[in-house]
Amino acid sequence: MADHWTPHTNPVEAAVPAQGRDIEADEGFTTDTDSAISEDDIASLTTSLSSSVRDYVYENGRRYHKFREGEYLFPNDDAEQDRLDMVHHIFRLMLGGSLHKAPIDSPQRVLDIGTGTGIWALDMADEFPGAEVLGIDLSPIQPYWTAPNCQFVVDDVEAPWPYTPAKAFDYIHQRNMVGAINDWDRLFEQALHHLRPGGYYEVQEFRVWFHDQDERRSDSGEETSINLWQRNLTEGTARFGKPLNVVEQLGAKMKDAGFVDVREDVLKIPIGSWPRDKQLKKIGQWMQVHAVDSVEPLTLALFTRVLGWSELECRILIAKARQEFRENRQLYVYAHFIYGQKPRA
Repeated sequence: MADHWTPHTNPVEAAVPAQGRDIEADEGFTTDTDSAISEDDIASLTTSLSSSVRDYVYENGRRYHKFREGEYLFPNDDAEQDRLDMVHHIFRLMLGGSLHKAPIDSPQRVLDIGTGTGIWALDMADEFPGAEVLGIDLSPIQPYWTAPNCQFVVDDVEAPWPYTPAKAFDYIHQRNMVGAINDWDRLFEQALHHLRPGGYYEVQEFRVWFHDQDERRSDSGEETSINLWQRNLTEGTARFGKPLNVVEQLGAKMKDAGFVDVREDVLKIPIGSWPRDKQLKKIGQWMQVHAVDSVEPLTLALFTRVLGWSELECRILIAKARQEFRENRQLYVYAHFIYGQKPRA
């Protein structure tokens, strides 16, 4: 049994300013509404970007992946790709422009799990031109034209990984994969096995639960549409077998898998323009847009397929929750940056 482990709560340096218990609200804030990888990497378990995996499923006005259909309940259409690219921008703001927290200097082989549009992998390939960067995802939505040292393949990260020890990675990155993973313990074990000694694995995730810093509103017992939405979101992903709110367990699971020097930074991130601090205000403005844009893609397939809601019921709740996110409430969410190292011996 691993020793009791607790995360660090220091802010990310040079990105988000030091924080106390509460974020200081702007005095002018009001609560009025604003309305190149070698071929032997690509084994039989990995599907290349062929026409067969570029088939899609259309449902409730959104497009979903066809490869291993039903394993992932969120869309992959153009609107979702724009949202994912926005998330990338937000994470870079939180990290002061950086792509990672782990202390890596010159990685030779990098793996991006759940690469999405591939934007992080492409930026990483640009930052480390001597590295081979591989991005994997269930959806073939990455660009055809890419950097010479970056490659994308369609694969399921929860299937056995096909990479040989000679092709071990120096750094493995994942972001926003909560709600998409069934067995985190196995994922961490596979990652550890496919890292070179001394290599790092990094997890960047939101704790998907929105809080209100305004104690008057929090203590009122008000049943908000946001709370109704996030309770059902949590229940639905748990029923689906890929729970959303597991981020607080991931540091300990990483340590239990055998990683050492596991560190976790937890940031309190505002939703909206209410903070006084300029950097937090900027992040908050982007987060507000992201929150509004996230409600529909996180809701439709999950609520209709798993919870039995009708599309109309979903769209009514979506509209109400989106409107509340547009209001100038003092909402915030936590972001977790967790990384650990494979023992050198």
